[in-house]
Amino acid sequence: MTQDNPETRRLNVLVVEDSPPMRKMIVFALSRIKGMAVTEADDGVDALRKLATTKYDLIITDINMPILDGLKLVKRLRADGAYMKVPIIIITTEGAAEDRQRALALGANAYITKPIQAPQVIKLVKEILGIVEDPR
Repeated sequence: MTQDNPETRRLNVLVVEDSPPMRKMIVFALSRIKGMAVTEADDGVDALRKLATTKYDLIITDINMPILDGLKLVKRLRADGAYMKVPIIIITTEGAAEDRQRALALGANAYITKPIQAPQVIKLVKEILGIVEDPR
C-alpha cells in the first residue's frame, strides 16, 4: 500500500455508469477525496474512448449498461497491458453470489451492491488506492 500525499499527486478516476443520478452520486462522493480528478462515462463504449486518451488510476463501473456492459469492460481492461493492474470497483444492483464471483474472477478488485452510500464509496476508494489523508 502506498501513502501518496494527496497534495502532490493527482489521481484520475473513471466512473462508468449509465444512470445519471447514480453517476452524480458517485462523483459527489469522490469529490470529497483530496487530489481526485473524476471523469464520467455513460457506458462501456464511452469508457473505452476515454481510456484510449487518458491514463486512469481507478475505474468504477456498473454492470448493466447498453452496448458494452461492465463485465465485458473489465474483461477487455484486464487483457490490456496498460490496465491489467489498475483497480476496478463494480457498483451494481446485481447482488447474487454468482454475479459477484464472476466479476471478481474477471479481475474486479471490489464489488458493491446498490443502494450505496457516499461514505461507503469513499472508504473503499481510499482503501484500494492506499490514500491516507492528514487528519489536520
